[in-house]
Amino acid sequence: MPISGRTGALRGLLVITAASLTLAGCGGGSMFGGGSPSSGGGSPSMTDRFTQLFSGKSTEVGAPQSPQTDENDLTCPSVSIRPGASTYAVGAAGKPAVGNDLAFQATITRTARSCDLNAGQISVKLGIQGRVIVGPAGAPAAVDVPLRVAVVQEGVTPKTIATKVFQTTVQIGSETSVPFSLVGEDLVYPMPTGTAGDSYIFYIGFDPQALKSQAPARKRR
Repeated sequence: MPISGRTGALRGLLVITAASLTLAGCGGGSMFGGGSPSSGGGSPSMTDRFTQLFSGKSTEVGAPQSPQTDENDLTCPSVSIRPGASTYAVGAAGKPAVGNDLAFQATITRTARSCDLNAGQISVKLGIQGRVIVGPAGAPAAVDVPLRVAVVQEGVTPKTIATKVFQTTVQIGSETSVPFSLVGEDLVYPMPTGTAGDSYIFYIGFDPQALKSQAPARKRR
């Protein structure tokens, strides 16, 4: 396929993906506060672990959600994508992530979660699946994807209860569209009292500022 045709196809794929997920926003800024990143993985074994942990009970982004309550009346809050943090777009070195200068764009496609209560603390496992699409400028052979999870008590003045960054490396190779899967663990917050837990929600989103400083990766040809 001529270079111009390949560029047009890549543009079309990016537009179709963005429209199908009804996502908006750019990969700028830390939306949830501070925290240290934890490593995840985008390998097939990580995808298998996602399925095993959540028994296939995942939710597509944009689908209606409600809190989950188990037999012990433990409520596991619903998951929502943080406005402005639904996509992660990276441009070529020194270039904005637009048009022909777009190196790659990551989006979130599905989520899953489980909650456990132990000694007054709720521990959370949150699964995130998504996709990295290579842009016209070409992406490195591997890209780091930073995601933040925040437990927020909604209200007139929303209150962040806990927050944690998770990071996964996605191997691109010669592909133009690669899925990734991450299971975030070690997120713990105190059991809410009374009906306060009814206003809790899990917010997830990309957080580029959480990435550790590292040398620029070489682009694949």
